[in-house]
Amino acid sequence: MSELLQVEVGLLGNFCTFVADDGGVGDATPERRGGEAAIVDPAFEGDRLLRIAAERSWRITTILVTHSHDDHVAAVDELAAATDAVIRCHPLEIGRVRALVGGSGERVVPVADGEVLKVGDVSVEAIYAPGHSPGCVCWSIPASPAVITGDVLYVGSCGSVSDPAAFFATLQRLSMLPEMTRVYPGHDFGDVPTSRLAWELVKNPAFAATSVEEFCVYKGIRPPRV
Repeated sequence: MSELLQVEVGLLGNFCTFVADDGGVGDATPERRGGEAAIVDPAFEGDRLLRIAAERSWRITTILVTHSHDDHVAAVDELAAATDAVIRCHPLEIGRVRALVGGSGERVVPVADGEVLKVGDVSVEAIYAPGHSPGCVCWSIPASPAVITGDVLYVGSCGSVSDPAAFFATLQRLSMLPEMTRVYPGHDFGDVPTSRLAWELVKNPAFAATSVEEFCVYKGIRPPRV
């Protein structure tokens, strides 16, 4: 069974999310937890994140990066130095992440769209999600179901846009996930920390757009030239 733990870190409302194989004990107390864990976007407070993992006897084997903007990877070097974790990210993010971790750079490995990683017995699927930045990845846990969206999708809104057409296509792809998928965003910018995709599809204006042009109107940006 998987356990997802969302932790707010730093002063920018960043969320870091643990994905752990809880060994089938479900909502066990910390002393009964254990097993492998991945950590998504270790942004800040690396010492606190390591302490949380230690309290639950989680062994961090994987660091997952949604994208390499500073406020999502500032503690990657600290986590990499303290663990033997493999770091997975989009190929476009490899150079930036390797520069951050220095001597641990050989552990930074690109992930393919649709690739399924294992965290213990928990499957995590990479979903390429460009639009906020070219190298964005959302991390889906189908068995939960859940998706960790970084700066692509927030509760009730979405992130800033670098490529409107790509962002619109990404939202269309995310809309095809099961409606009961729980959304774990990269920032605490909504009324609640997480939501269900079913709620987002009805209430989030990013999903109300039926074309790239409508999406640009919502975001207050110019549509791309044809």
